[in-house]
Amino acid sequence: MEKLINEFSIGLFFWQTLLFGLLLFLLWKFAWKPILNAVNDREDGIKDALAAAENAKKEMQNVTADSEKLLKEARAERESLLKEARGIKDKLIAESKEQAKVEGDKMIKQAQATIESEKKAAVADIKNQVAELSVDIAEKVIKEQLSNKDKQLKLVDDMLGDIKLN
Repeated sequence: MEKLINEFSIGLFFWQTLLFGLLLFLLWKFAWKPILNAVNDREDGIKDALAAAENAKKEMQNVTADSEKLLKEARAERESLLKEARGIKDKLIAESKEQAKVEGDKMIKQAQATIESEKKAAVADIKNQVAELSVDIAEKVIKEQLSNKDKQLKLVDDMLGDIKLN
């Protein structure tokens, strides 16, 4: 530093100051405005980018909220459809059970009617067989009794006596 003070020259200082001033003037005249414009443009670009990022963030939040809303609606609709399907399933099962019961009752009634008609037919057949057997037995008994003339006269008298009494 002492060397600088000892070797100080006014002329050199003047020319350095003049050149520095001229350099500042030239920079101010030709470079300062473009540099400031570039810095301002850069600042505006950064502000716009931040605003766009903020808008994108808000839009993303809106989209997220909308997608959550749609998801909730879809879940609610799915639950509604499942509930409706369960109701339809239960209804179909109940209808099927009722129809099966009705068909079963119908088949039971038909079987009972068939059994009753077969029972009546069997009873009628037994009555016919008993009647035929009775007639056969009566025929044999009467032939046996009517083979003798005395027995025939006695049988006629007994019948006439029964008729008079009634």
